[in-house]
Amino acid sequence: MPKKLVGFTSGERAFPRHGYPVFYENAPSGVVTSGTLSPSLGTPIGMCYLPTQGAREGSTLEVEIRGKRVPATVVKPPFYKKASHR
Repeated sequence: MPKKLVGFTSGERAFPRHGYPVFYENAPSGVVTSGTLSPSLGTPIGMCYLPTQGAREGSTLEVEIRGKRVPATVVKPPFYKKASHR
C-alpha cells in the first residue's frame, strides 16, 4: 500500500516521540518518524507515513502514547504561520 509522509498535530497534552505506533482507520499504519512539543505553538506535533487516502489535510489518525491512543489531525507543514511583512 503506497504511503505519504505527513505532518500532524494533537490537542492532547501528551506528545509523540520517534517510534510510537500510528493507527489510521483503526489499523496499524506505521510509526512516528519525529515528534515533540512545539515550543512556538505549545502543542504536540509530529511526522509519520500514512496511506495516501489518509494523507489529506484534516484527516484523522491516532498515535499510541504510553498505551493510550491519542487522536491527531493531518496538517500541512510547516507547523507555524509566517509573520506577514507590511
